[in-house]
Amino acid sequence: MAENNEIKVKSLQKALEILNLFTEKPVLGVTEVSEYLGIYKSTVHNILSTLKAMEYLEQDEETGKYRLGIQVFNLSKALGDTYSITKIAGPYMQELSNHTGERCYLAVPYRQEVLYLDAMYPADSIELMRSILGERAQMHCTGLGKAMLANMGEREISDYLEHHELEAFTENSITDKEKFKEELVRTKQRGYAIDDMEHEFGIKCIAMPVFDRTKNVYAAISISGLAQHFTDENIAEWAILLKKYIRKIESRL
Repeated sequence: MAENNEIKVKSLQKALEILNLFTEKPVLGVTEVSEYLGIYKSTVHNILSTLKAMEYLEQDEETGKYRLGIQVFNLSKALGDTYSITKIAGPYMQELSNHTGERCYLAVPYRQEVLYLDAMYPADSIELMRSILGERAQMHCTGLGKAMLANMGEREISDYLEHHELEAFTENSITDKEKFKEELVRTKQRGYAIDDMEHEFGIKCIAMPVFDRTKNVYAAISISGLAQHFTDENIAEWAILLKKYIRKIESRL
């Protein structure tokens, strides 16, 4: 368990630690939670029962195991609503997705990670659409992360590199810190970031930062899809289009 002098209510800490476990494993039973956290089964049972009564968890009648409930979704939606950019950017992202035929993602920097807020799919897409709100990814291997980091200050970039090992997700991931610095320079000069199958093999994207009225990085938007769709011609065309829509969004922030 994490020790923090600001934690005053230990029982609440236990409840939230239990709830956090469901971000790592979607279905859990009393025994599993007890073993993971080293908490008595009776305590775990009481906490799970309370979270179930408050609709933060649901219980499978056959197995007796628990999964996240509707109130967690409501909290996630409320989180998204606190970022006014989601409402502003949504219609523009949908237009961009329809025009390019690719998915569009919106994210903000959060604790030196990429925090996804929204995703738009082409109107004629047959893909199964899913909520991406609250998902996180590392900055160094995503277009969104590189777009945001490249436009931050030198101190923020140095701090990121000091505290992060550049993990390899594919053979294209940049894991050398000097090479990554060079990539950030190229990204800023070019005006957009490219994820060249660095996070997921077969998927490419281009991304640009969204600046607030003080010219600080506020968010980023990407166009993402199958690598074969990202020809030099398409990338050049989509970068112009992405910049056009981002300027519209920035004017309303």
